[in-house]
Amino acid sequence: MTPDGPVVHDLPAANDDAGQTRGVVPTRRRDVAAVDRAPARQTTARRTPPGPAARWSRRRSTSATFAAFAAVAFAAAWIGPTGAALSSASAEEVPPISLYASTLGDVQSVTAEGDTAAESASLDRSGYTVYVTPTPTPTPTPTRSAASASSSGSGGWVPPFVTPDPGSAQAIAYEMVMARGWGDDQFSCLVALWNKESGWRVNAYNASSGAYGIPQSLPGNKMASAGADWETNPATQITWGLGYIAGRYGTPCGAWDHSTRTGWY
Repeated sequence: MTPDGPVVHDLPAANDDAGQTRGVVPTRRRDVAAVDRAPARQTTARRTPPGPAARWSRRRSTSATFAAFAAVAFAAAWIGPTGAALSSASAEEVPPISLYASTLGDVQSVTAEGDTAAESASLDRSGYTVYVTPTPTPTPTPTRSAASASSSGSGGWVPPFVTPDPGSAQAIAYEMVMARGWGDDQFSCLVALWNKESGWRVNAYNASSGAYGIPQSLPGNKMASAGADWETNPATQITWGLGYIAGRYGTPCGAWDHSTRTGWY
């Protein structure tokens, strides 16, 4: 047979509508070869590589998958130990302990040997004695005599006695006080009185009142009755002053008491 000659294919017989059986259908070899090569051409067709967009989409999906797995692994690594620690802490919660209970472990107990009854008897305090220190008797304050009290006027404070310097105006006054029968207490009142009035100065002068001398005579020339030298002689001034005190207040302490109450005598 020639290459272009007919090729007979055995096909199963089929009945047509008239009930007749179809016979063998003659075809050419060229048509058969074309039919046989068509699938091979389709099978061996060259595949084109994927474009840049397809590669970027595939790489992005791979990165997203890896990131998701990494996030899940990190969460599991952090939440797992934390949850275990929290559950362990809540399970091992220690009840609060008071200060008294915490010190019970340090309590020491001592067992003493011997007779307990004898020790109790030795600690008995029912037979003790108390010593009371006696209160010292206060020393009685010396009281002035009735004569001194009456001579000192109302009984005010009496300055202490001080021995005068020899040759001074106070030494002259002390001799005159003793000559009148007055005591040292009266001399002390006289010293305090004239210290306040003139400071025992012969020429002491009060410009506001015009008083003059040791006894502050007002006016000063009143002292002329005791002597013409009343301006410069302390003895003349003291003589006049003691006479004035005796005639008006009775004693120097009486004059001193009046001066302390009123500011003048």
